[in-house]
This record gives sequence, C-alpha cells and structure tokens, in this order.
Amino acid sequence: MDFNMKKLASDAGVFFSRAVQFTEEKLGQAEKTELDAHFENLLAKADCTKNWTEKILHQTEVLLQPNPSVRVEEFLYEKLDRKVPSRVTNGELLAQYMVEAANDFGPGTPYGKTLFKVGETQKRLGGAERDFMHSASINFLNPLRNFLEGDWRTITKERRILENRRLDLDACKARLKKAKAAEAKASLWSDEVEKAEHELRVAQTEFDRQAELTRLLLEGISSTHVNHLRCLHEFVEAQATYYAQGYQYMLDLQKQLGSSKGEIFPGTFVGNAESTSPPPATTSPTTVSATIPVVPTVGRAPNPATAVEGALNLSDVKPPASGTRKARVLYDYEAADSSELALLADEMITVYSLPGMDPDWLIGERGNQKGKVPVTYLELLS
Repeated sequence: MDFNMKKLASDAGVFFSRAVQFTEEKLGQAEKTELDAHFENLLAKADCTKNWTEKILHQTEVLLQPNPSVRVEEFLYEKLDRKVPSRVTNGELLAQYMVEAANDFGPGTPYGKTLFKVGETQKRLGGAERDFMHSASINFLNPLRNFLEGDWRTITKERRILENRRLDLDACKARLKKAKAAEAKASLWSDEVEKAEHELRVAQTEFDRQAELTRLLLEGISSTHVNHLRCLHEFVEAQATYYAQGYQYMLDLQKQLGSSKGEIFPGTFVGNAESTSPPPATTSPTTVSATIPVVPTVGRAPNPATAVEGALNLSDVKPPASGTRKARVLYDYEAADSSELALLADEMITVYSLPGMDPDWLIGERGNQKGKVPVTYLELLS
C-alpha cells in the first residue's frame, strides 16, 4: 500500500512538472528543446500521410457503398467481429424486379422479352459490381485501415512519449539552471546542483533513446507509401476490369435489342430528340482504355439491309409520296463512302425510309445531294 501511494505521488509530481513546463513554454517563460530539421520533416510527412489516407479511405468507402446507413452497419459488424450479412447489389435487385415483371407481362410479349434480356444483363452487372467491391475492400481499403489502426497508432503513442520526455528534459534543464544560480549566490557547492545534473543526464538519455525510436517509426512512412502505391495499382486494375465487363455486357445487350428492334418497330422512324452528346459511334478507339475491348460499331457492321441499300443507285431513288420528314442534324457526321451524306450540326435536311432499309439509317436529301444518314445523328421534326 505504501509503495502504491509513493508511486501515485511520484506520478502526480511528474505530471505537475510537465504541466508547469508546458504552460511556461506557451507563455514564453521557458526554453524549449527543438528537434532537428530532418526530424520535423519526418513529422510533417507522417501527418500529411495520415490526413490524406483518412480522406481517401472515407471517400473510397462512399464510392463502394453510397448508403451511409449500410456503411455504419458494416462498421458495427466489423467492430463486433461478426460476419457482415450478404446483400444484393442495386443492379441485382433491379434485375430481380425486371425478371418478375417479364413473367407477369408474359415472357413471349415484346415488352416481357425485352425486360427479361435487360434484367439478365443487370444481374451480370450487379455480379461484376459485387466482385469489384470485394476486390477493392481486400486489396485497397484494408491496407489503408491497417495503417491507420496499426502503424499510425504506434507512431502517435511514441510521439506522445517523446513529447513527455522532452518536457522532462526541459524541466531538468530549468531546475539545474535555478540550482546553479542559487549556488552562485551562496558561494558554495550545493547538493542540489549535483542532483539536478544527474537528473538532467538521465532525462537526456531517455529523450535521445525515445527520439531515435520515434525517428525509425517515422522513416517507415516511406515504406508505407510504397505499399499503398502497390495497393492503388491493384485498385485501378480491379476498377478497370469492372468497367470493361460492364462495357462488354452493355454492348452484348445492345446487339440483342438491336436485332429485335426491326421486328418490334418495322418501318418506323427512330429519333433522339433529347440527346445532348454524340452517340457511341463517334467515339474514337484511341480514347477507350486498353483494358476495354474495342468493338466495331453496330451501325457500321455489314448486314443484308445495307447490302440492299448499297445495291441501289441513289440517283434513281425517289422519295415516297408520303412519309418524308424534316430533321435537324445534332452532330457533324463524315460520310464513310459515296453512298452516305455528310452532315453538319444544326442544318436542316429532308429524310425518308425505303422498304428493306436498316431501321438505324434513313435517306437524307439536301438540295441536289442525297445519301444515307444515321438516325442517331438526327432530331426528327413533325
């Protein structure tokens, strides 16, 4: 019991001494031992790493799971060391609704058949999203969390100890200075001076040892950057794979829907009055990531309908007695061959369809010029 009381009194004395030293430093009444420039740079680099790692970690979590309630729930499961329940992704839930609607409307009806095809693609997209989230969590988020909850906590603890050692050292320096001033006035050697010098040597040794330990931990931040760089590459690869899969799935779906569009809407005009950006056909292959396969544009692919059109002599083609319409050109279009008509954005042309034509194309006329034009580049007017 006496030992505990002595230790408690000693700890209280140390705490009081540090508090006094800290207060006097803030008031400019006491000197403070400064760390060297290299050490200060290491501290600044560590703080910068911690701050940006927290922000990147949080925003990546938001990217992978936008719902804040779900993020909080998953956090609680992790803290309780319990398995996070499996959830369907938004794409998988949409797929489920579409397939159920298709069954109710009738799988053999045009709408039901299309709902089923789109639902199956949404299901594949949802699965790809799930794989991406799992890969990003393991290969990117976990290493960032491990740094913040492991290495950074250790660094913070040792920095706190170093600060206490510095306060002890500066307090010892202040006591020695006061003891020497009292000795000079008394003109005799004081035991207080010898005691103060001994405490200063001990404090200096402990401070130097702690400074070296903290320095080694701070220098390890460079290794942390290397590790996070590797994790970042893995995150980018997982994200590129996810987008490439989604791109390919949607291309496949477009082909399926395009092949049946002519059967569902025979001989009708297909316009895009609300479009605000050029259609995918204008995208240059060089702008697509190397990880995403470049698939030839469906509208350009040779098919029987275009073969029939190519066999026609455009100079002999006459517009039908009824069925011509005015159209405004949405984007510039460069003709691929002599059978096509080059277009300039915002100009007005006359368009009409011929029996057997691909529904994605129309015949366009501008004065004496005539040629095939893609429907997606036009806003059809009444």
